Amino acid sequence: MTVELISVGTELLLGNIVNTNAAFLAEQCAALGLSCYYQTVVGDNEERLLDTIKTAMGRADVLILSGGLGPTPDDLTKETAAKAFGMKLVEDAHSKELIRSYFEMRGKEIVDSNWKQALIPEGAIVLDNANGTAPGVIMEGKDCTAVLLPGPPNELVPMFKNQVVPYLNSKTKRVIYSQTVKICGMGESMVAEKIQDLIDAQENPTIATYAKTGEVHVRITASAEDEKKARKLVKPMRSELKERFKDYIYTTDEDTTLEKSCVDLLVANGLTISTMESCTGGLIAGRLINVPGVSDVFKAGYVTYSNKAKRKVLGVKQTTLKKYGAVSTQVAKEMAEGVSLLTKADVTISVTGIAGPDGGSEEKPVGLVYIGCRVKNKTRVEEYRFSGNRAKIRENAVVAALTLLRKCVLEYYSQVTFKQ
Repeated sequence: MTVELISVGTELLLGNIVNTNAAFLAEQCAALGLSCYYQTVVGDNEERLLDTIKTAMGRADVLILSGGLGPTPDDLTKETAAKAFGMKLVEDAHSKELIRSYFEMRGKEIVDSNWKQALIPEGAIVLDNANGTAPGVIMEGKDCTAVLLPGPPNELVPMFKNQVVPYLNSKTKRVIYSQTVKICGMGESMVAEKIQDLIDAQENPTIATYAKTGEVHVRITASAEDEKKARKLVKPMRSELKERFKDYIYTTDEDTTLEKSCVDLLVANGLTISTMESCTGGLIAGRLINVPGVSDVFKAGYVTYSNKAKRKVLGVKQTTLKKYGAVSTQVAKEMAEGVSLLTKADVTISVTGIAGPDGGSEEKPVGLVYIGCRVKNKTRVEEYRFSGNRAKIRENAVVAALTLLRKCVLEYYSQVTFKQ
């Protein structure tokens, strides 16, 4: 079954926002075994949008349109798609009630334009929106089906996963099941080299690698008559990957992030953690605090950007700073040990580096970062050299810190079995 993605919004064409929806939908469709040959971005113009939809209808089984379902006059996706499919818009009482409830629960006033979102192509399937006011729509034509999704990712993602995926699966004769093996601490080229023989021999299931910042995801996808059989096909491949990558795999759960795996590991071993950051400016603490339940393990997070703060807050020695500089193995070590003494946490993470664009030298270039990790009474410091702009260097440093945290805890408790 072929699918075509159409992203609607002049703001996308102008580069005002990044089209993350297309990336998400493309990856999801690939996991479902759908073939995507075309992606289009079109502005809020009825004539061009209508032409785009009609063209796509002639070459794809399923169209997935995102954006343009809002209450304003320039939100034209639903109206234009209905015209292309020869359907008229009618008020949907269920959608209208959900919109009314949405505003009442938030104590906000409903304006007349909001009721535009309750108009649905006659005969279409309505997708409830638990996170906004724009319902999604599935329009079934003779030779083509169109799925209309709201633009905000926090609305589109759950709607697609919870409602569109089951619908698409119900329309295929075979079930597609995917599982993602997430790897940290190893580059994509190394991962690909270790599984090249599996890639060369793949039939069903298939495997594919996806590079993320500081991570590599390997997706296993199987096709079968039902989900149980598809899962059975995936299992031996997953076991083979676990055997090859061992502790480099931090999860096989699609929804588990690297920071969640770190928090789970700390909880499993009854450990508390504190962070001390310089160049990352609290980003590591922020990632950890994003995880529900982290309050059970997270004690404190400090940002000591200046040398004075490193001395006053952590007790980093003046002589160490003067002899080795703030960006050094020695300072990262004293930072990790200092925050350990300060907060009495079982595990501490420290980061010091040069994020740029200025401040580098031949000896210590931009991108040089030292990360320290102390578990109980053992401290380890690693040197990293990242490339890219300031934001990219800091992002890479955060992922490297989480990866080192996980690695150090696993090594310290090497006799403890932690369920991946």
